[in-house]
Order: sequence, then structure tokens, then C-alpha cells
Amino acid sequence: MAKPVSIEVWNPNGKYRVVSTKPMPGTRWINLLIEQDCRVEICTQKKTILSVEDIIALIGDKCDGVIGQLTEDWGETLFAALSRAGGKAFSNMAVGYNNVDVNAANKYGIAVGNTPGVLTETTAELAASLSLAAARRIVEADEFMRAGLYDGWLPNLFVGNLLKGQTVGVIGAGRIGSAYARMMVEGFKMNLIYYDLYQATRLEKFVTAYGQFLKANGEQPVTWKRASSMDEVLREADVISLHPVLDKTTYHLINKERLATMKKEAILVNCSRGPVIDEVALVEHLKQNPMFRVGLDVFEDEPYMKPGLSEMKNAIVVPHIASASKVI
Repeated sequence: MAKPVSIEVWNPNGKYRVVSTKPMPGTRWINLLIEQDCRVEICTQKKTILSVEDIIALIGDKCDGVIGQLTEDWGETLFAALSRAGGKAFSNMAVGYNNVDVNAANKYGIAVGNTPGVLTETTAELAASLSLAAARRIVEADEFMRAGLYDGWLPNLFVGNLLKGQTVGVIGAGRIGSAYARMMVEGFKMNLIYYDLYQATRLEKFVTAYGQFLKANGEQPVTWKRASSMDEVLREADVISLHPVLDKTTYHLINKERLATMKKEAILVNCSRGPVIDEVALVEHLKQNPMFRVGLDVFEDEPYMKPGLSEMKNAIVVPHIASASKVI
């Protein structure tokens, strides 16, 4: 029998019991549930990722709905437990739902919700931040300063890439990919090449209009190109940001062979899903190409990194924080 899981209770006399597997920022979501006469139980267990047994203990004998996380494996076992407890709804606090077995949810008559759209700008902003940090070698320079190694300005100290006039490549020009592209084009006057199964008409119109604005003001206009393949983007772009969904076709999308086709001083950014990059191949490529740089927010086997990645000076790694922003 699973050990009891520590919880925080809101509106204890509510008619409907809703469980959240993690504390989440703010209280608006709690108040919305309370307005619908829900008793809200929030897990306060000091564990980053709950086990299946922990979640089953949280669900208990009576539970109307669960708010879960991307790090949890919602499949047959958990949906069966939720169904036995009378549950009818599961909400995934994530844009995607590759951690959810939708067929299992359908089998037990449980509705599944996710949150598309809410992380568009914050994820795009982090991808842009990683792009700039990698291009200008900001993390390396910060470590250099903190180590007390700076003894005066030198013209060749941490020379990085000027983004203006270079080409930014986007693989997956959906909401987040398009938002990132707009930031890089308008913010740094970069040209755009993108690959997507569907034409990003709004993005193309934006780049065209901005290019006309620059030309009218006596500057070099930016351009856009829709690539016929992902490999075309990888060959031509100076900065590449990955924004595909994760499925069988995109697993290890970036592998040894594709890394070899990229420019030797290219920058690769991933704020989508870790397994789209073969991390072992990436580590080897970083070793062999010291001017090739990456910015990673997600990893193949989270929370772990493949051996050697953390030692790479040409890699910027952050702990899945693309969604970690607040509205002031």
C-alpha cells in the first residue's frame, strides 16, 4: 500500500474533489475551481517527480479530476485508478501531451485537457535568449569574470557572432516557432529560412512588411524563404531553433549525419522536446567543433544530461525553464 502523500487543502467542504500533483504559481486557478464548488488538494510532497504509486495515493477512493504535469506518465495504470475513483477529467499543465496515452483516457471515458497557446511568447523569448547568449558567448564570459581571469580588454576576447544580416532557421513554424522567428527578424534584422509542413503565411507577410520598412529607411531589407526540407534549413542557417512536435518522425531529428551538414560555427537551440536531438551525437559534435554552439532547455533523458554535455564550454544548458515567467 502506498504511503500517504502530503497535501494542502483549499475549500475543504467543496462538492467536487480535484487533485493537483504539484503546487503551481498564483492562486487564480485555485479560485476558479473553488467558484465551481471544488475541494482542491495540492500535493506538497518534497519530490520533483512523483511516482505512479504517489499519484495513485493522491487520487484515492474518490476523485473527480486531476491536474498533472508533463513529467508524469499518464497511461493505462493512472487512468484506470482515476476511473475507479469516479474521475472524469485530467488536465495536463503543458502545451503538448506526449506524456498522455489518449487511447487509455478514451477507454476509461476521461476527458483530457492541455494548455496550447499560453506558453507561446515565454518559450519563444527563452529560445531567443539562448540564441543571443550562445552567439555572444555570454555564459563563457560570465564564468571567466567570476574566476578572476579578466585583466584588461583585448580585441579578440570572447569574439562571438554578429546576428545582424545572418540567417535564422526555424524548424516547425507553428505558434512558438513563428513567435521566435519574428523576435529574431525584427530584433536582430536576421533573414529567415523555415521548414514546416504548412505554409506560415502570417509569418511570411510579417517578414515581407518589415523588409519593406527597412528598405524605406535606407537599410538592407530582410528576406524569408520556405525550405523544401529540414536539411535545407540545417545547411543554410547560421542559427537554428527547433520547434517541432515530438513523435516517431521527429525522434532524434538532429543526429550525427544532420549535425555534420550544419555550418561549423552554427548555433543550435532547442526549447521543444529533448528527444528531438540525439544527445550522444551532439556531445561528440561539440567536442570536434569548438565554435559550434548550442542552447538547450530540454534534454533527452530529463532530468539527466548525457555524459560529457555539462563539460562542454560551447553548450548553454538551463533546467527546462521556458515556461518560468510571470506577468507583471
